[in-house]
Amino acid sequence: MASSSKGKEPDNPARLRRRQNLGSHTPSLTSENTQSDEHVADIYQSPRSRSQVEQMLDTRNASIIVVAALTALAFALRFYKISHPDQVVYVFISLALSLPLVPPSLLTLDVFNSFDEVHFGKFASYYITRQYYFDVHPPFAKLLFGLAGWFVGFDGEFTFDNIGDNYTLNNVPYIGMRALPAVLGSLTVPVVYAIMKESGYSTIIAAFSATLILFDNAHITQSRLILLDATLIFFMALTIYSYVKFRKLRYREFTTEWWVWLVLTGVFMACTWGSKVNGILTVVCIGCAVLIDLWDILDYRKGTTMDYFWQHFVARSIGLILVPFIVYLSFFYIHFAILVQSGTGDAFMSPAFQETLAGNEMLMSSAEIRYFDVVTMKHKDTKVFLHSHLEKYPLTYEDGRISSAGQQVTGYAHNDTNNFWQIIPTKAIPETGKGRVVRNGDVVQLLHVNTQTHLLTHDVASPLMPTNQEFTTWPADDHKNYNETLFQVALVDNVDGAAWKTKSGYFRLIHVPTKVSMWTHTTPLPDWAFKQQEINGNKNSLEKSAVWFINEIVDTEDPEGLSNRMDDKPHKKPKSMNFLRKFAELQLLMLQHNAGLTASHPYASTPINWPFSLTGISFWTENESQKQIYLIGNLIGWWACVVGLSIYVGVLGADLIARRRGMDPIPDPVRNRLWNNTGFFMLVWGVHYLPFFLFSRQLFIHHYLPSHLASALIAGSVLSFVLSDTINFPISLRGPKTRAQPTQYADVGTKGVVITAVFSFFMFFMFSFIAPLTYGTPGLTGDEVNSRRLLSTWTLHFAAKKVFDA
Repeated sequence: MASSSKGKEPDNPARLRRRQNLGSHTPSLTSENTQSDEHVADIYQSPRSRSQVEQMLDTRNASIIVVAALTALAFALRFYKISHPDQVVYVFISLALSLPLVPPSLLTLDVFNSFDEVHFGKFASYYITRQYYFDVHPPFAKLLFGLAGWFVGFDGEFTFDNIGDNYTLNNVPYIGMRALPAVLGSLTVPVVYAIMKESGYSTIIAAFSATLILFDNAHITQSRLILLDATLIFFMALTIYSYVKFRKLRYREFTTEWWVWLVLTGVFMACTWGSKVNGILTVVCIGCAVLIDLWDILDYRKGTTMDYFWQHFVARSIGLILVPFIVYLSFFYIHFAILVQSGTGDAFMSPAFQETLAGNEMLMSSAEIRYFDVVTMKHKDTKVFLHSHLEKYPLTYEDGRISSAGQQVTGYAHNDTNNFWQIIPTKAIPETGKGRVVRNGDVVQLLHVNTQTHLLTHDVASPLMPTNQEFTTWPADDHKNYNETLFQVALVDNVDGAAWKTKSGYFRLIHVPTKVSMWTHTTPLPDWAFKQQEINGNKNSLEKSAVWFINEIVDTEDPEGLSNRMDDKPHKKPKSMNFLRKFAELQLLMLQHNAGLTASHPYASTPINWPFSLTGISFWTENESQKQIYLIGNLIGWWACVVGLSIYVGVLGADLIARRRGMDPIPDPVRNRLWNNTGFFMLVWGVHYLPFFLFSRQLFIHHYLPSHLASALIAGSVLSFVLSDTINFPISLRGPKTRAQPTQYADVGTKGVVITAVFSFFMFFMFSFIAPLTYGTPGLTGDEVNSRRLLSTWTLHFAAKKVFDA
């Protein structure tokens, strides 16, 4: 590389230069500049000294041609045979063991599955038919699917219920719906290219990073089906691009262009978060970068005042907190505005929420409960009835603990007369009228009708949980344990004195003397209780899962009868509810149920395996033709990214040690690029990857795709460092108060083109070799499946059994 006349380096490349005070430079060499936080080396490189290949590729026209070719290839690979398979792609996940508080009736909905067309296609149909549903992910990407379905003429009647249902036979315009993620996945490739170009890398380096995404089988698989990840990754890439553009304008602060890119960063960040729940990691990533930026601005040695700091703080608060939050809220506002009909998600919501939905059972049949009514009670989450029968608890349990040997009280899944309980008052009440209504805060007794015993709990350990209290009953004519039979009705989300109602009157039953709350869980009792659910007293009286509701009134002594108790009249209008209250309720439920995905799964994997693409996910199989779709990354690309990550960490470590010893092996602009720009990419990679080590929920390799995109950016940056002693510098736009600096240009030359071309060839070869697993066609013989099982950890279908000679 060429040098300026001042501070010329010795010709011996083996010598490490010592850090020195830099001389002044001719300020007329460039119109761009950096402030004192970007060091400038004593090196100037003329653009004419670069190789002819580099000069040719670095032109605007050449860049347009390269990005156009990459984009065209991306569309071709993602739209190739997008109509196959013409069936609902489905991955089964069993949740019964991991989500004990989810009603068994709702498990058939698999509302928590996150990577198949059954759910996201179904959600699109719900938007079109306006039926309320529940999902652990925010609604933005699903709203886009609903919009795409509506745009291509989908009427919402096909509900994606059954595995393998044929789209063609049911006249579902599924290609139009699959086109949405295919378009976004294709556009991610040029966005990756643009990120690298805006970060100051040469055309060939930008193409290298884009190629890692272009030919990746995992990204292509996710982009060809009705799934959320393509939307998530596209808007994540746009967020990175916008933030890079914003940072390049840091010396033109508070200009219109600066504000535009700041606000766009916030908008795209909200879209990322609104696409999928783990999009919150992108918000955390940008937040970390902004805190580092503000910390730098706070440095008094830069001559900045506190007023200047607060101006930047307020601007970033507006662009990266207020604007994203408003955009994120708007997704839910649209979501609630569309889903106004009762649907599959009703049971997850509070009674007040459910009563806002037209056709909801609570809205249609909720009735006031009065004293001496005989009712059945159900647990909100597990849907078992409060039940009792003549059988007693055993005197001693298997662990040697002593019980009360009282009458068993259990949770029973089936309708039975032993589920009947009469509500007995503990205060004087009128013979008729509203005075007989049971209200929030009332203290009652519950009489088991068939055995004429009162529900009771006391300071005796329950059969399965020694820390919780046993529930039993006591003869109604024996008043010795009267106090132990007193329970307070505590309605959920209701004011004092509110009427207790069937269906909508969710309540906790709190024991007056001990303050425990009646609770149940799915672990079955032994054979002596017919494997029914245990009912016990939870010492946390506000336990969220200790919630029950009155299923129905089966008998009443009220002469007015049930007909006059219905809320207004049977077909009343839905109630209203504050939007922010709806939003808060749904956010809490999303977090709770997302954390509950802890069941084992044959395709679940741990984060340590992801960067190496050691495991995949079987999306779809067809036994007759031996076709399958298996999500797995392109090994050449993924392992190249791992090498890039390793080299980057090694280079920074070696540089830190060298500088500690007074040596300066890397020119300042190159070091600055490695720390600030590639360091930002490393931050994106780490924030989107490392937190998964802390999660206890189900994890799959598709959770790594955002980090894989970041690792592709790092790999390109590392390749540029390896191939060239220089970088394109400076790249930030010069501000009115900054001085001009000498310009450097990257020069990866012919070797960069050759390496990228050869690497792309091998990437394409690997992509083509495992393409039958990506596209689900053609079908493979057992031996062909074995040949594509490149790692023993890949669990492919239809593999031929190995036969060993005797």
